[in-house]
Amino acid sequence: MLDYRQVEAFAAVVEEGGFEKAAKRLHLTQSAVSQRVKLLEENTGRILLVRTSPPRPTDSGQAVLRHYRQVLRLEDDLSCGIGERRGPFTSLPVAVNADSIATWFHPAVRTFMQTRPVLLDLRVEDQDKTHTLLRDGDVLGCVSSRAKPFQGCRVSYLGTMRYRLVGAPEYRDRWFPDGPSFESANMAPLLIFNRHDTLHEQLFARAFKTQPTPPAAYAPSASKFPEFIAAGTVSGMIPDEQSRPLLASGVLVDLFPTVTVDVALHWHCWNIDSPLLEDFGRELLAGARREMEGIPEPQMGS
Repeated sequence: MLDYRQVEAFAAVVEEGGFEKAAKRLHLTQSAVSQRVKLLEENTGRILLVRTSPPRPTDSGQAVLRHYRQVLRLEDDLSCGIGERRGPFTSLPVAVNADSIATWFHPAVRTFMQTRPVLLDLRVEDQDKTHTLLRDGDVLGCVSSRAKPFQGCRVSYLGTMRYRLVGAPEYRDRWFPDGPSFESANMAPLLIFNRHDTLHEQLFARAFKTQPTPPAAYAPSASKFPEFIAAGTVSGMIPDEQSRPLLASGVLVDLFPTVTVDVALHWHCWNIDSPLLEDFGRELLAGARREMEGIPEPQMGS
């Protein structure tokens, strides 16, 4: 039987990135937090925490965290049901990719946030990586490009973001004066979100038989991405939700008009009996389908 005071201390150490900050959050001494974590490890017979800086959970620690966060969600729902809420707000940890946050996500959940005593704890990660935070128990739900559900989770299709390679008119005139070509793509400077970002590779794979390796710049800021590109020194992959007004005004141009990359997004969440989590997912789905392009859901394997 787990002692949830010990589990709470363990979770606080992981979430706050250290024993000192966890102690401040829990209004305990640092030694008391350390003792609770030590007792939890003794009671479970497992090493749960790697004492690095910051501390990180082991595989067994991730399992404890996942269990704790699910129980916490259920207890919050129960507290609401019997009129004994722990505080004025409940926290909902969710993982979302940066482009979604910069475009459709907030409009999709705005009404829910305005009408519910909920504060989102957003974790930003690439759409191909967000599901790892769900699997590891860091969040209760995530927006991911993964279509297949994990064991113990459910998944729903949200919508599809369509990406284009765009640049300023002067950039096009300098690097692509005769239209798209492998030679130009291999020399033209390209802006990439981070080193996990492969959208440009997917576009080039569709356009050419051989993958070009353009000079790369990196800017992990979805909101500033169009601004960097509009300056005229680089091109980049931008979703239609961001590029549409800039293309219409002529600030940017589509460098590969016949080639796009579609990223189908899905909502994953733990399959637990939580009315709040279910309500959030329902409103997220409705809002996402309202805000994103009406691109049909891709068939598995297509």
